[in-house]
Amino acid sequence: MGSAMTALKLTQIGNSLGVILPKEVLARLKVEKGDTLFVTDAANGVTLTAYSPEFEAQMEAARRIMKKRREVLRQLAK
Repeated sequence: MGSAMTALKLTQIGNSLGVILPKEVLARLKVEKGDTLFVTDAANGVTLTAYSPEFEAQMEAARRIMKKRREVLRQLAK
């Protein structure tokens, strides 16, 4: 998947700060009003994703593998 970049400005929303997501970003995320988005720590900042059972299942499998293979991953990270 390509990495299209969209700049978003922070704006005041009540007592909070937020971002307005343009229609094309909503379409790429396949979300609409009322849906939940998840922010995940990533190597270069954070990742914004819509929940999907498949993604969660993949992450759970990855967590299990990483836990089992912690030492191998630690060596590879050097």
